Amino acid sequence: MRILVAVEPQDFRKGIDGLCRICREVLQADPLGGAVFVFRSRRGTSLRVLTYDGRAFWLCHMRLSQGRLRYWPERKGSAGCELLAHQLQVLLAGGDPEATRAAPFWRPIAMAGAM
Repeated sequence: MRILVAVEPQDFRKGIDGLCRICREVLQADPLGGAVFVFRSRRGTSLRVLTYDGRAFWLCHMRLSQGRLRYWPERKGSAGCELLAHQLQVLLAGGDPEATRAAPFWRPIAMAGAM
C-alpha cells in the first residue's frame, strides 16, 4: 500500500472533497487509487488520514490532547513524501519515522550456488 504525506500543513476546515483536491493538485496522486494520504494541521496539533477502499472514503482525525507533533517529514522542493507502513505507525505515535531501524523494504536474495 502506498502512503503519501503532504509536507505542507493544511487547513482542516476542508473536508473529504478539499483533501481530495490536495491529493490531485499538490501531491499529483489519484485519491481513488487506494493510497493512504496523511495531512497535518497548521498548528501541528492534529493529523488526518484519508483513503478510499473502492466503495467509500475513510477519513480519520487524530487530535493531540496537549502539545504539538514533535516531528513532521520535510522535503525541500517536494510537496509530499512517501512512507512505509511501519514509518506511518511511528509517525502516528509521535516519533520520527526516518529514525526507525527496521529492515530495508526490499533487498535482493542471493541464490545458493549462484556465481
